[in-house]
Amino acid sequence: MVDDEWGQDPSVRMMRQVFGRMETAQQEFLKRLNVSFFDARLKSWRKSALSCFEQSWARAAGNGMKMGEDAAEVIYIHCLAHAMGKDNEKIPPDILPGDKWIKKVIEEVEW
Repeated sequence: MVDDEWGQDPSVRMMRQVFGRMETAQQEFLKRLNVSFFDARLKSWRKSALSCFEQSWARAAGNGMKMGEDAAEVIYIHCLAHAMGKDNEKIPPDILPGDKWIKKVIEEVEW
């Protein structure tokens, strides 16, 4: 068994939890939209969503917003929905977590 030195670092453990929750949220979101996990468009949507997420996370943290696992999950889903919407995928508004501040942060991101 390989010793996971990185896994000892609390910030690394937190980020692993964050990304785990983002992955779970993404799977649930795609299921609710009936989008196949094999959809060829997913690669570009995920790439755009990650870029949006990174910019939004930095902007929100820079504005003093508390950035934890819950916020990361919600920001990523909004970014993914935005990326899908730009590709003319219909996203029902009631499927997104309702955070006005997150929508505002995402609107400020350069696409």
